Amino acid sequence: MLEGRSVVRALALLAVLSLVAASCAGGDGGDAGGGGGDGAIDCATVEFGCVEVGPDDPINIGTLLVISGADATLGQDSQNGVRLAVDYLDGAFDGQDGTLLDHPVKLTNEDDLCSAEGGQAGATALAADPTIVAVIGTSCSSAALGVADTILSEKGILLFSPSNTNPALTAEGTHQPFYARTAHNDRIQGAIVAEFALNELGGKSAATIADESPYTQGLTAAFEVNFEAGGGTITGSEQINSEDTDFTSVLESLKAGDPDVLYFPVFVAACSLIIKQARDIMPDVELVTSDGCLSSDTLKNAGDAVNGVFASSPDISVFQGDPFYADEFVPAYKEAFGTAPISVFHAHAFDAANVLFDAIEQVAIRNDDGSLSIPRQALRDAVFATEGYDGVTGTITCTELGDCATDVTIGIFEAPGWPVEGGTDEPAVYSDTKSLDEVL
Repeated sequence: MLEGRSVVRALALLAVLSLVAASCAGGDGGDAGGGGGDGAIDCATVEFGCVEVGPDDPINIGTLLVISGADATLGQDSQNGVRLAVDYLDGAFDGQDGTLLDHPVKLTNEDDLCSAEGGQAGATALAADPTIVAVIGTSCSSAALGVADTILSEKGILLFSPSNTNPALTAEGTHQPFYARTAHNDRIQGAIVAEFALNELGGKSAATIADESPYTQGLTAAFEVNFEAGGGTITGSEQINSEDTDFTSVLESLKAGDPDVLYFPVFVAACSLIIKQARDIMPDVELVTSDGCLSSDTLKNAGDAVNGVFASSPDISVFQGDPFYADEFVPAYKEAFGTAPISVFHAHAFDAANVLFDAIEQVAIRNDDGSLSIPRQALRDAVFATEGYDGVTGTITCTELGDCATDVTIGIFEAPGWPVEGGTDEPAVYSDTKSLDEVL
């Protein structure tokens, strides 16, 4: 399943290694790519320089994920995926961390708080640490867009997200050069949710609710465009503050348009409240949300009101049938963390970490004393060169704008059968696959 680590990636990175060898020539005492090419490196002459890892020091990987507050399950699930990737460096889930180029891997964790403020604070802290090689994160698009992606790119530090989905993060004009993601682009998710609302729910009209975050705004915009293109009518659109608790006036306003479907791809706290309040105010309207809300906490917080609510997310049934995921990854997750996966991006985080580890193996310079020099620009280029990588979530091929999930299957799940701990683990009621080219 992970054979791509040693075969496909090696071929994809030949061009990158040639560039590294050219830029690192001159001097003596090192092996490029962990033994794949001789030549020392003058890190003072390489753009963004190198991360220097001492002979007895760990390779320091940052994480910038939401690990506190109402949305903590989203980020904790991803952090668990990264931790399992570190465990698997020795080729087995044995509860013992493996090593990378004979060095242990250290995780330095910051909380993105699912906000721009959290993204700024966490990215600033990580960028100030010269030992940080790269960062897995953020959880929420609001913590990345124009914040963490910019702060880290200016330092030449790769930010590799398992769950950011806002289209602007990988769009011309707004993409930051050191940003990439294994999560899908919400232009795909918005299109598939619109198809479901039109064709499966039979909706002729829909209303939407977004909050202040780029994630919800990008997703509702993609849904609205595709719903109208399919012949539907948008009867109303409202924006809320994610910290509000009373959505009565918003729901009453949208009810006046008599929609068949209410789409509200917001996060856990507001989502749970909207579900409960909408059941009273709009009892006959189909309720649809997305992966920011798809959490075991929502199932608990919304109570019986959540039954029958639809939620879109990556369709994990695509990889549930893979023996590696079903027979090794999920049991290891349960053993390590005492629960089944609590959200839906654990495998995306595992893949991001493994792609990053492969890139480090390819570009790191092994010095004679056992230390490493890791060129930041070459590391970024190696990740972006990923093509045909056989990940848990599917085949990973990165575009020049950082989208590494280019063929995506989105499933629609009906509560309580959401694919998270506390659900009934039922299959998607609807599933479709689209390529990024189809929706751009």
